[in-house]
Amino acid sequence: MIRLNDIVVKFGDFTALHSINVHVKEGEFFTFLGPSGCGKTTTLRTLTGFIEPAAGTVVVKGKDITHVPIEERNIGIVFQSYALFPTMTVYDNIAFGLKVKKLKRTEIDRRVREIAQKVDLSGEQLKKAVSQLSGGQQQRVAIARALVTGPAIICMDEPLSNLDAKLRVQLRNELKKMQKDFGITTIYVTHDQEEALTLSDRIAVFNKGVIEQIGTPNEVYNHSATEFVCNFIGDINRLERGVVEQMNRAGAKADPAAHNYIRLERIHVNIEPGPGDLVLEGTVESREYYGLYIKYYINVGSQAIKVIEKNDGVNIYEAGQTVKAVLSPRDLMAYPAGGKG
Repeated sequence: MIRLNDIVVKFGDFTALHSINVHVKEGEFFTFLGPSGCGKTTTLRTLTGFIEPAAGTVVVKGKDITHVPIEERNIGIVFQSYALFPTMTVYDNIAFGLKVKKLKRTEIDRRVREIAQKVDLSGEQLKKAVSQLSGGQQQRVAIARALVTGPAIICMDEPLSNLDAKLRVQLRNELKKMQKDFGITTIYVTHDQEEALTLSDRIAVFNKGVIEQIGTPNEVYNHSATEFVCNFIGDINRLERGVVEQMNRAGAKADPAAHNYIRLERIHVNIEPGPGDLVLEGTVESREYYGLYIKYYINVGSQAIKVIEKNDGVNIYEAGQTVKAVLSPRDLMAYPAGGKG
């Protein structure tokens, strides 16, 4: 569906993108994830036509569109700021692209009302000025405006970043449902790991103008290809050499000289170890209570490791209490010291 082939983008002497290669399948929800300044928005703007690459090609449905003007690419765009016309009505905002295409008034009206219904905007809301709507409603208007022209692809650049946390979660769920209902190929840009893991079919993790890994949410989280991905996606423990050596004495076969990591939820407190599991004696230093789960900081000798346990309301451990941290060596992710990432 979409192929970015060896894309290089330069701004003067600065190379923003180094040989970016991405293949997005039709109907896929594909996310560009990474910290600020990593190249994810630059890649999106190259796909949509706002930036022309110094090298490489942009191919959609087998057609090279690298030098095709923005308005001829048939790509819907939802900007971070929504870029709506605040004094115009919701109806006129959604209809704007159709009017530019000089469609008949009856056809415009049919399409606007049809798309408004699909994104849960009422007939009453269509009459209001955009400035009268809430942030969540404005986001729906921006999505409706992007979809109403029937694009083959929709691109979203941090569309939830200006909303409060509760609304972000609510609209995240709605976004995913809408995307599945429409079946439209979606490119989504975010720096929020939780957002990416929740929404995406696949994720490209960017770092300093290169892609570190492309994979499903499970692949990038549980099988991080590089140390950067391992650290960037979610919270994690980096095990100090002394702890790794202690694990090896208990039967593990980890390289103490490597950078060894383990996810918080892969360690359990005071459970019966299974075949091949290791047990580290430790002392609870402190805990953070989140309701659904509890995060413990457990000193196991040369360092404190973080552990997340489901809150069962019964087994809650206090600071100073001696506990056993149980883990499996197969859950370690190891990277060469001084290697990539």
